[in-house]
Amino acid sequence: MHVRKNDIVQLIAGEDSGKQGKIIRIDRDRERVVVQGVNFVWKHLRRSQEYPHGARIQKEASVRASRVMLVCPNCNKPTRPKVDHPEGKAKIRVCRRCKKEVSYNA
Repeated sequence: MHVRKNDIVQLIAGEDSGKQGKIIRIDRDRERVVVQGVNFVWKHLRRSQEYPHGARIQKEASVRASRVMLVCPNCNKPTRPKVDHPEGKAKIRVCRRCKKEVSYNA
């Protein structure tokens, strides 16, 4: 998958296209991601001690990973990162626009 948890991404398709947010959760099996502040749905809750009359809350739903693009922290533009294999080092992600390493330290 081209994105990781805590990456800042931009939606490129759908109702919320153009919005940016941080990745909260990734489901690799279903190829979906949950982005903070994007794709809200209503969740209806039954009565409980916490909600004695029941409740309707809004929460983020997942979106397809193909509908998000990583925002480069260096050039602040959406990009599909390429994976580079430097000699004797671990794999790194590189921005295709500015050619610099992409890393979000969380």
